[in-house]
Amino acid sequence: MSNINQRLDLRQSQNLVMTPQLQQAIKLLQMNNVELAEFIDSEIAQNPLLEKQASEGESETPIQENAAEGERDSLEDNFDGEWSGEDTKAAGATSDFDAGTAQVGAGGNRNFDSMDEGFESSLAKQETLRDHLLEQLNVTFDDPKDRMIGALLIDMVDEAGYLREGTQALAQKLGTEGARIEALMDKLRKFSPAGVFAKDLKDCLALQLEDQSKLDEPMRKLLENLHLLASHDMNELAKKCDVNTLYLLDMIGDIKSLNPKPASDFDHMVVQTAIPDVLMKKQAKHLGGGWRVELNTETLPRVLINNEYYTLVSNSTKDKKDREYITTQMNNANWLVKSLDQRAQTILKVASELVEQQDAFFNFGIEFLRPLTLKDIAQAIDMHESTVSRVTTNKYIGTPRGIFELKYFFSTALVSADGTSYSSESIKARIKSLVDDEKPDDVLSDDALVELLQKEGIDIARRTIAKYRDMLNIPSSVQRRKQKAR
Repeated sequence: MSNINQRLDLRQSQNLVMTPQLQQAIKLLQMNNVELAEFIDSEIAQNPLLEKQASEGESETPIQENAAEGERDSLEDNFDGEWSGEDTKAAGATSDFDAGTAQVGAGGNRNFDSMDEGFESSLAKQETLRDHLLEQLNVTFDDPKDRMIGALLIDMVDEAGYLREGTQALAQKLGTEGARIEALMDKLRKFSPAGVFAKDLKDCLALQLEDQSKLDEPMRKLLENLHLLASHDMNELAKKCDVNTLYLLDMIGDIKSLNPKPASDFDHMVVQTAIPDVLMKKQAKHLGGGWRVELNTETLPRVLINNEYYTLVSNSTKDKKDREYITTQMNNANWLVKSLDQRAQTILKVASELVEQQDAFFNFGIEFLRPLTLKDIAQAIDMHESTVSRVTTNKYIGTPRGIFELKYFFSTALVSADGTSYSSESIKARIKSLVDDEKPDDVLSDDALVELLQKEGIDIARRTIAKYRDMLNIPSSVQRRKQKAR
């Protein structure tokens, strides 16, 4: 029979306790500037002692951008009802033409506040693809329902000019019949530029060829076998199209003259795919030269504590719970401000060390990118690797060479026989440079690339060359020889 006894033992152990404040500091370090701005807005909504100082150039008055969005959404629900467009006019909605002439009477413009824009500036205004398509829409369709559906379809066209969704999906999304969508699309697909509203590349090329009256049966077969054109298998392609090689070359010339992205001529806007969290600039010689690294203050909100309001409230509050509440909010506000300051210093410290380590890359190009690890940066600035990892994840730096994710500057190293380290990215750039410079009668095989790189002191295996070539989307030497033989 076992004896069950109760006793009290004292044991000493070490545990890492993650306080809410520490968790918040780590969370802030992982955020980029855009995510941080959203987090700060939520904190300001909860804490009456916090306020955000507007950054330079930020408007104090919010701009009403979606005033008519609700009206359009209500019209999207069902276009097959008895809607005729009269209720929209009664609500004050106008077409693009009406909006431009609403202020013009018999004597011209009645609003002299807009006279500062000269006639020349109106002529110089660049037309967008949407404006170009809407103009054709208003001329082609008289039915208000068709115009509204057409306008929504125009809004669904992507940057290349394609409308990739199927008829049934569009009909379900817009709440109308598939037959109506098909009838509209038949006319919309004839709009200029030719190829707009295409479903895919093949469809886009077909629309342009049809517009040029070149879409005959051999051309249709060519479009159905574009994969053979990509692999430069001319003999098989000629058989598929039932034409001789000379005629096939003429057909390929017609294909090359087409625009695979019909909306590109109207792309006057620079698409910013990433917003930099850190900026680097060249310093003037009289300031010592080198690089200057700073946070992007335009996207980094500045948080302030309203001490005057805290003093007013704390002096006038007598209830214990209210005093505890205002004290807690003050402590939270102070901790947030300190955490933001610590975050800024940490990001600047890591980014500055990265710039210093990769100075040759910024001065001379990607072939001089150094192999670098998180451990290298962590040891240089006396931080933990996990901290460096959090800082460099999902954050971007704006440089004279473009915008890069901070993680981009970390790459594996290939060590040559003499002990020199080369970055994998710099080797990829060298491979691409060698392939771009090769002559049609001297196409470099993977073995030849290995020999050339070994002469430059880069010891690399053939399978590594093949792997890097695939990552760069460079065809094999056989395929490149076919391409350059034409």
